[in-house]
Amino acid sequence: MSDISDRNVHVTVTAFGLTDPGRVRKNNEDAFLVAQLAHAADGTTPSEVTRFDADEHAVVLAVSDGMGGADAGEVASALVVQSLREAMMQAEGRWDEATKKAVEKANLAVWDASKEPGKRGMGATVTAVCVQGNTAHIAEVGDSRAYLVRNGRIRQVTRDQSFVQFLVDSGALKPEDAATYPMKNVVLQAMGQNPDVQVALGRLELRRGDRLLLCSDGLSGMVTANEMRDAIERARGLDDACRDLIALANERGGEDNITVVIAELSGDALALPREAESLTQTFQVLAEYRAAAQNADLHDDDEDEEDRDDDRDDDDGEGERAATGGALASAPAPAPLARPSRLPTIALAVALGLLAAAIFLLFVRR
Repeated sequence: MSDISDRNVHVTVTAFGLTDPGRVRKNNEDAFLVAQLAHAADGTTPSEVTRFDADEHAVVLAVSDGMGGADAGEVASALVVQSLREAMMQAEGRWDEATKKAVEKANLAVWDASKEPGKRGMGATVTAVCVQGNTAHIAEVGDSRAYLVRNGRIRQVTRDQSFVQFLVDSGALKPEDAATYPMKNVVLQAMGQNPDVQVALGRLELRRGDRLLLCSDGLSGMVTANEMRDAIERARGLDDACRDLIALANERGGEDNITVVIAELSGDALALPREAESLTQTFQVLAEYRAAAQNADLHDDDEDEEDRDDDRDDDDGEGERAATGGALASAPAPAPLARPSRLPTIALAVALGLLAAAIFLLFVRR
């Protein structure tokens, strides 16, 4: 753990994480990571709000949601976090690539372990953020989320790799119907399901006062993005914000395990946020997950992305869909359809092609 009270540091990460089994499930298959690489070897997770110097040594935050039934989900998520920690400890710069490779190594670790008796089919999601200096490197597999709270607004900086999100992106499902869609828990890829995985990757230029929130779908499925923002803004500390959000999810049924990690960025090396600055101007997509890459004609790459982002910024932070598309979309959000009249046929063909794999993941997750 880093002690920075007596030193002049330029970027400070203050972080806290908390997990809860919820009201329905007996086991907690979620896991999370809050660690500075220089002190990650002890394998412990801080039990209190902790401040880290992010100038000299990177800080890693992660949330993993296990699936597979019995104890397999717990094993998968714990293995993801452990493998991610170990891989990042050996990184020496080039943090974009290091974060991506760490996730790939964690995927292989789960894949190998899933061949053991009683662990067949186990898997997990992961969303990981590596903060070094004034930059956050964001990686995702699955549907655990990362949000950014800046200037009183909240933006989702990842995009779910889920069947429902695919339908929404293709226009076959209205965004307002996604939360109640029968297959909302189906993910299109997860850690440990194949030896190779598409790691969605993005780079965020941080601003002073930024708050990063990582969570499993036990929170995002029960609490809206604006409610997350409000809880963070009114809480006395990051620990209170995590507890308040978990309590809110439990009040609404606590249908799944709930995990929240919140980090606040400070320091004079970080520029102050500007009101006119959109998230698109500080976020860069490096690698994206494409469920239907072969259907390139679904997207109109000529549309003005910046204009759409500005329109969303005027919506006072309706954050759950006012996202950059994070490390998953062609920035900042899925492009509109080039030929709407062909959409039903195209979407149906792609959906049928994905359904067999998706339905399997639905069962192992539940």
